[in-house]
Amino acid sequence: MNIFKLSLQFAKEAANYVKSGMSNVSVDQYEERLKICDTCPNKVEGTHNDSCGLCGCNIAVKAKWSTTKCPDKPARWPEIKKK
Repeated sequence: MNIFKLSLQFAKEAANYVKSGMSNVSVDQYEERLKICDTCPNKVEGTHNDSCGLCGCNIAVKAKWSTTKCPDKPARWPEIKKK
């Protein structure tokens, strides 16, 4: 994925997060997402941060946001139930 597409994708994710009032998942949901990503073949290990090979997002950041979904088909993260 090229840098323009990565930047555009992250901007869309960030805009949705801000529109939602910057709501985060629970600590348990966050830890579950990180565990799932740790075993994912699309995970790209970095020097300081790991990223998703499908969308390019920083896993530690994206996994916190309640508005984001795993980009894999089918998605690996469980769906967050809206209250």
